[in-house]
Amino acid sequence: MIHSLFIINGAGDVFMEKHWKTVVGKSICDYFFEAQSKCANSEDVPPVIATPHHYLVNIFRNNLYFVAVLTNEVAPLFVIEFLHRIMDVFEYYFGECTETSLKDNYVVVYELLDEMLDSGLPLATETNILEELIKRPNIILKMTKLITGDDTNVAISGEGAKNLSRGMESGITWRTGRIVHRSTNEILIDIIETLDAIIDQRGTIISAEVNGVIDCCIKLSGNPDLTLSFVNPRLLDDVSFHPCVRLKKWESERVLSFIPPDGNFRLISYHIGSQNAISIPIYVKHNIQFREGSSGRFELTVGPKQTMGKTLEAVVIECSMPKSVLNCTLTPTQGKCTFDPVKKILVWDIGKIESKTQAAARLPSLRGNIVLSTGQPLPESNPVLNVRFTLNQIAISGIRVQRVDMHGEKYKPFKGVKYITTVKNGRFQIQTKQNFSIPD
Repeated sequence: MIHSLFIINGAGDVFMEKHWKTVVGKSICDYFFEAQSKCANSEDVPPVIATPHHYLVNIFRNNLYFVAVLTNEVAPLFVIEFLHRIMDVFEYYFGECTETSLKDNYVVVYELLDEMLDSGLPLATETNILEELIKRPNIILKMTKLITGDDTNVAISGEGAKNLSRGMESGITWRTGRIVHRSTNEILIDIIETLDAIIDQRGTIISAEVNGVIDCCIKLSGNPDLTLSFVNPRLLDDVSFHPCVRLKKWESERVLSFIPPDGNFRLISYHIGSQNAISIPIYVKHNIQFREGSSGRFELTVGPKQTMGKTLEAVVIECSMPKSVLNCTLTPTQGKCTFDPVKKILVWDIGKIESKTQAAARLPSLRGNIVLSTGQPLPESNPVLNVRFTLNQIAISGIRVQRVDMHGEKYKPFKGVKYITTVKNGRFQIQTKQNFSIPD
């Protein structure tokens, strides 16, 4: 499938390459650079680039391009997902996936790529399996290498390979032989959702979508078989599964049935479109006035809505002001407010908003004056508010776990489920309405 892999930094330098079959020259990257030169932003490079004899599939993340070279036509989403998986493994091993971290762990990078692909086909992609084969680098290990001159990082020469071989034979490559956890046996599940929304000037929801993941930390002895059921599984209409999930069981009963990997892994990722009713847990009242001359008025009030008694945390509102705004003199009743006169960005860091804060007098508000350039025309565009927040113990889509059952083992593990809703920067936008006034 994947013939070669080139890792390119933001400056356009190929600083690492890996070949699984015959060597492909770096000149193949010229097709990528040509496509990159036509794009205004780094993220806009087409994910699939066709050349006379190859296909180039790439991702951009952490200011790095991972460019895979394919000789045959393959489903591009499969390759893109695998490239992201490679970066996830690097982040797990090195703490971050950057040019510096990859260069500092040059040997480990190549060892991981050798184990993750066999003749260009995915083999071992689970971190718990890879850790049996290749140790995670640490300070003590690096010091030992400097003293001994040993530049290898193989963790288990025979046993890890045997376990992987057994897994390949059974079709279960994500879990090795019989595992024993003497201190604890636990099933920890995190349901993390990211809200994307656009709200117009009247407070009407134009679009609202949810992207979610179910991340697990499962440490169970033996060979357990798990089932995870939901109160409302029909909400999940666009789902990507970990290889351990039995698809037929999900399609027929809407139940997740699987033999889990040992340790941390992502069970599913999902998308819930705007056709579903999604409750917005925050509202913002806004009044922005620009007066002919050199002044204006800016007022915001923020409050919780449909949070089921939970506290909104890490609430931040960011507003890109028009270029004609010179400065802002604003006073918040809660948190702190800053304005960058160069970038014209106003940031109000509110912090927490308790669900009981319903009285208008206690709601966080921001009020003050705007200073405009003298002689400049009034701004034509409406400022847009970008809102960020975190809401713990709630999945905004309404998805909830009904029960988690374990089969095949007699002991009773500890079970825990946590829900988190968050908003990434720039993904929750509120359009504002301007009020213009002309002085007498």
